[in-house]
Amino acid sequence: MTSTLPDHWDCRPLLAGEEDLTVVFQPIVDLASAEVAGYQALARFPGTASPDVWFAAAAEAGLGAELEALALRKALAALPDLPPNTFLTVNVSPHLLGTAPVAAALAQPATLRRVVVELTEHMPTPDLRALREQTAALRGRGALIAIDDAGSGYAGLQQLAEVRPQLVKLDRALVAGADTDPVKAALAEMVGTFTSRIDAWLLAEGVETVGELAVFARLGVPLAQGWLFGRPTPHFAPLTPEVTQLVRAQVARAQLTESVASLLRPIRQREAFDGDDGPPPYVVVDRTEVPTELVLADLRTGAPYRAPVSLRVHPSAGVTETLQRALTRPPVHRFDPVLCTDRSGAVLGLLRVEDLAAAAATS
Repeated sequence: MTSTLPDHWDCRPLLAGEEDLTVVFQPIVDLASAEVAGYQALARFPGTASPDVWFAAAAEAGLGAELEALALRKALAALPDLPPNTFLTVNVSPHLLGTAPVAAALAQPATLRRVVVELTEHMPTPDLRALREQTAALRGRGALIAIDDAGSGYAGLQQLAEVRPQLVKLDRALVAGADTDPVKAALAEMVGTFTSRIDAWLLAEGVETVGELAVFARLGVPLAQGWLFGRPTPHFAPLTPEVTQLVRAQVARAQLTESVASLLRPIRQREAFDGDDGPPPYVVVDRTEVPTELVLADLRTGAPYRAPVSLRVHPSAGVTETLQRALTRPPVHRFDPVLCTDRSGAVLGLLRVEDLAAAAATS
């Protein structure tokens, strides 16, 4: 095959042409709804070598950024076909995020809404300040930021602290066999608690057995991915009816306490650049519809005041757990309402601490 790549891309025998790299998509499941929440784009290459081998070979040839950019372009080209109400996760090595080829690939779409940029490499990042600026720029274009393999070591924890991602993928080493290893389950729960404190979603990656699914349903992990739900395919495949039924059954079995969904109170929204919009309470959202602060009424005087969004939960969250999290906030915000959002961050309503306390007392 004649190479179709530019001269500086001539890295034979890595690839003879761009068509040798293909992209497949694996579903990411919202456990609460038993629906597809998103898809992860995964690169595939000729032969039997794993993608890790190909990317390592490209890095040795000095072409790591170019190969990742090619994979990004092919993944992002599928955005027009992405099913409604789902997101697309694309992989990027943090140390390549600022390179010209990768930056150009991410700049091609008019917007990065519904795109999750997943930082997939866990090694010390030489310039964390640059990484923060790069991820902030991606957020400004509508992207969400994810970190892979949380709990795998110091580098992963350091990136968690610096980047403050909106999605955290649990290290597969903590997922495999979690139903038979209480230490793994406890570590997964610890990562989940940390993730909720930084207002991010946790995703259990590599779920392959019903037992593993049961553990993460019991722990309240909102998102899961793995061969149990569906293998990667060249198109955006839905869940089979059998998988949907399986997820619903396991989640129903795990719900030992009533969720907060029944306690939701409606709340108005307005964008940050608009003028005042009537009496409180209401939530202020930015241009990407991410909630930034609450406007509340002082209980004594009725005067409006502003408070940060100090806690967000999914409607499937348990009442007791949500109450405990609310009461462990700093004293100045301990009794502020809790915001309830869906998996995409859209505001669903407000939870009052007094309603949570009353429901917990009767459960």
